[in-house]
Amino acid sequence: MLDTRRVQTMQAGSWRTSDQTAAQRGYGYKWQQARAQFLREHPLCVMREAAGQVEAATVVDHITPHRGDQSLFWRRSNWQSLCGTHHSRDKQREEQRL
Repeated sequence: MLDTRRVQTMQAGSWRTSDQTAAQRGYGYKWQQARAQFLREHPLCVMREAAGQVEAATVVDHITPHRGDQSLFWRRSNWQSLCGTHHSRDKQREEQRL
């Protein structure tokens, strides 16, 4: 039997639900290069560091959600390095409260 239930991971009306690809939303080659450079410069998860722990970061997160605003998207002062757990779990929870 096919399970057709889906977990709602994006809010209705989210800029992410558009018909655009990730590259069209800004996450193309230029982003991958900038992301790699940022992670080289900031290799540790800032949330783990704040807790006195050390873990390699794998994600460059936008501190203030850009919601498609390309000026905010590319503002490096709005970037932070996070481990996958903090980005996928804790940061997403935080954004859903906004």
